[in-house]
Amino acid sequence: MIINFEQIHNYFEPVVFEAVAKMSGSHPDFSADMLADVACVALNRLPARYLRHDVDMMFYLTEPERRAMENSLQEALSFAFGFVKDRSGGHNSAV
Repeated sequence: MIINFEQIHNYFEPVVFEAVAKMSGSHPDFSADMLADVACVALNRLPARYLRHDVDMMFYLTEPERRAMENSLQEALSFAFGFVKDRSGGHNSAV
């Protein structure tokens, strides 16, 4: 039997990467390395949500669970941008 694990991923990874990319325009002083650090910090503050298909998870979530996930995402991103900025000290990498 061949088992294909390639479909399994953490739901938050592409969501965080996309959000950091979108928010990068509001942070022109952040280098590419700092933005990668922001993504790492944010992901470390979020629970791992492994799944095969994003649509499956969204289908089974209740509206309050969706809102809670969105709030957690926004809080993690806000914290991460502040954390990296506070600790960058003019360097290109903080994590």
